[in-house]
Amino acid sequence: MTLNLALALVERGASVGLLDADLYGPDIPAMLGLTRTRDAERWTVWSKGAAKLIPIERRGLKLMSVGFLLGDRQVMPWQSQTLPFVLRQLVVDVDWGAIDFLLLDLPPGTADLQAEVFKTVALEGALLVVGPQDVAHLDARKVVTLLRDANVRVLGAVENMSGFVCPHCGERLDVFPRVTRERSIREDGVERLASIPLDPALARVDGVPAVFSELAVALGRRLGS
Repeated sequence: MTLNLALALVERGASVGLLDADLYGPDIPAMLGLTRTRDAERWTVWSKGAAKLIPIERRGLKLMSVGFLLGDRQVMPWQSQTLPFVLRQLVVDVDWGAIDFLLLDLPPGTADLQAEVFKTVALEGALLVVGPQDVAHLDARKVVTLLRDANVRVLGAVENMSGFVCPHCGERLDVFPRVTRERSIREDGVERLASIPLDPALARVDGVPAVFSELAVALGRRLGS
């Protein structure tokens, strides 16, 4: 979702940086057809005077990811105590140049990584991605609490896997039971900005992801308000 949003913003003429901040499972490089097969021999995160990291440029995006620094089978070597140093390196010590947006892709949940990002990076806002079912909204409400406790503005939510349209008859089917009102993040004042259906085109990893300009338009309105 973050990659699609970044590409949609590029289509609208914005200069965009994208940080794959899922440190333990970086997948965005693979979605763009990029991979590092050679393991890293070392990774130093706190050397003074070290040269800035240079982002990889693909499809008009400036990209940085742990996936560029470690081999694709290599395990993230740092523990939670070193997260502030790693995050600072990937945000501050990267030569992003002049960009309009820096998007951070985070893993789901409310683990140490998310909490550290909210403390380390001055975020203008956060966009939630949530499935249509009760359990997804229950987890997302915890994220809303974490964001608001950190004084991070919640821009809205994208409903992912929102039904499936049959390619033969055109009928829309809800694969997951819809969330009940009392458990929905909308009860916490989080607006749904877009709905993304289950679509085989989104499951293909061929270096050319689909683009949802509807999401970029909705987010652009929210950022301007």
